[in-house]
Amino acid sequence: MQRSRAIVGLVFLIFFVISFLTNILGPLVPDIISAFSLSLTLAGFLPFSFFVAYGVMSIPAGTFVERRGERVVMATAFAAACAGATLFALVPSYRIAIGSLFLIGLGMAALQVAINPLLRVAGGEEHFAFYSVFAQLVFGLASFLSPRAYTYLVQGLQADPTRNWLLAALSRVVPKELPWVSLYWLFAFVTLVMVLVIASVRLPRVELKEDERAGALATYLSLLRRRVVVLYFFGIFAYVGSEQGIANWISEFLRSYHGFDPTTTGASAVSWFWGLMTAGCLLGMGLLKLYDSRVVLRGFAAAAIATLTVALFGPAQASLYAFPTLGFCLSVMWSIVFSLALNSLPSHHGAFSGILCTGIVGGAVVPLAVGWLGDQLGGLRAGMLVVYVTLAYVFSVGVWARPLIANETTWRRRTDASAR
Repeated sequence: MQRSRAIVGLVFLIFFVISFLTNILGPLVPDIISAFSLSLTLAGFLPFSFFVAYGVMSIPAGTFVERRGERVVMATAFAAACAGATLFALVPSYRIAIGSLFLIGLGMAALQVAINPLLRVAGGEEHFAFYSVFAQLVFGLASFLSPRAYTYLVQGLQADPTRNWLLAALSRVVPKELPWVSLYWLFAFVTLVMVLVIASVRLPRVELKEDERAGALATYLSLLRRRVVVLYFFGIFAYVGSEQGIANWISEFLRSYHGFDPTTTGASAVSWFWGLMTAGCLLGMGLLKLYDSRVVLRGFAAAAIATLTVALFGPAQASLYAFPTLGFCLSVMWSIVFSLALNSLPSHHGAFSGILCTGIVGGAVVPLAVGWLGDQLGGLRAGMLVVYVTLAYVFSVGVWARPLIANETTWRRRTDASAR
């Protein structure tokens, strides 16, 4: 087994880039709506085109990794993302945006599948849990920074594009009326650099355990006939749908109902949504040492439902602070639902993980449903009521989950020790 801190650092860098590209769409939604005169439904197709790629790619990517190896898959994934970003940067239009986001989504989905086994091998199995949590912190940091990069580029290009070499270079290729397109030139450059970086490094050989392998088609079909697998699939679907159904509409909601500037205040709210999600992970780690994960999940889901109510129906300042706080409330849901799911089956965890990751398609469906319902019912606030349904389902997971292995807590450890 080959250990390498350099490869661990590379994986963290990949997590950063994935997050930087994935979670920038929310701040861009008001600009895209204005630039292309879109309805809420058409705007909802933007996150749909990105996250539906996860539903398409998550399971095949596992097979590609086993057959061709991590280096080929990761380089191809970044090349696809680079092509998507460059295409939209060159031809900024709504239809091109749909195809561009789908290409980027395919790349990001393949990367997610490839890098976790690589992190386990490069960092060592005994350190995998620690490095996984640290990777999530890196992921959150990138999500916090990307809306601020958007604000910097847009304001810089509008105010004084000669201030530095970066703005000057972007001003030559970015339409003056669409300064936010500069982000896609940045994405194209970053993903191209990542292709070159991956092509230049030696990666350790990843030997998948039998339980980590993607599995044959028959394995997937067998798993999908099990009720618990389907229930947890919808648990991931509901969580990611909640996350993206909120994050993608924060800036537009604050603009349309409270008149906040999406370039500054709206982008900052989205940034803090992801930043507080990272902070919530730290608190959640502590709570999981004290309480059963199902209790923690129910508590955070109930807090999210209450906070969503303040965000949607409260006054301007309350809404402005409640939306970022929702990130804190959602912070532990992914890890708890995913761990409860894997701990509910004794085998086939690799194939089960592929099914669960396919549930990320909830990030495609729910934002689209929000937009469509908003158009049908007279406004974005009405459309976002669908998030109550997805959060209620996440809460229900904490009620009906019966894992074979429960998370270890201080209380449970002491009870076991006294029993011996």
